[in-house]
Amino acid sequence: MAKKNLNEMSFLDHLEELRWLLVRSTVAILILATVTFFISDYIFDVIIFGPTNANFVTYRFFCDLSNQLGFAESICVTEMPFIIQNTNMEGQINVLIWTCITAGFILGFPFILWEVWKFISPALYDTEKKHARLFIVSSSLLFFLGVLFGYFVIVPMSVNFFATFTISEVVKNQFSIDSYIGLVKTSVIACGLFFELPIIIYFLTKLGLVTPVFLRKYWKYAVIIILIVAAIVTPPDVVSQIIVTIPMLLIYEASILISKIVVKNKKKLNG
Repeated sequence: MAKKNLNEMSFLDHLEELRWLLVRSTVAILILATVTFFISDYIFDVIIFGPTNANFVTYRFFCDLSNQLGFAESICVTEMPFIIQNTNMEGQINVLIWTCITAGFILGFPFILWEVWKFISPALYDTEKKHARLFIVSSSLLFFLGVLFGYFVIVPMSVNFFATFTISEVVKNQFSIDSYIGLVKTSVIACGLFFELPIIIYFLTKLGLVTPVFLRKYWKYAVIIILIVAAIVTPPDVVSQIIVTIPMLLIYEASILISKIVVKNKKKLNG
């Protein structure tokens, strides 16, 4: 059956298209999750539990950087005083399944973006439809950059902070595997989605829901929120907080610039 034009599609037709978008995306995620199952040993031992090792690349980088800047060597991570334990009988199986699904989502993100593009493209101009490849590549690149930022910056800083934080020497840190995996997944995916902010702002500006004036007006509030997040997830030192804050501020500034470009192009078309 030939695909209907946008003007010919009813509300139920749109829901049907959305349903198939979700079905195809889910199938892609499950296929990739199955593939990651066969390399799950590497995913857990090397990737997920990598930040629990004091020799993790991020800890070494911060230690070398602090020495070069003349900071105290106390920032250097020499040990991780905690253990990860499983307290539920089915805990490790559940962790394995949901970790594979999460990995499938991350790897399948470009395909999901392609499905989203096909869903929204009928509402775009012909000139905008030509930018499908640019949309997929740029969005995927931003997402993967966010994932890497979350994994190599946010996760190790958070792990180091919670591992060394204690209210008393009597209390020993013994984290559940669900808690640790949850921190890793949340940090990585949240950062990946946050790095999509320029793309989201682009479409919100196209719809007239956001303007560069609005983004600039609330810039100081955005800075405060970013600084608070950086202070929470990083150890109490200036170097770590700056490293987390700068990329997030750059992403917000890039979103304002993109919003300005969209508004400017709109004025040209209407003028």
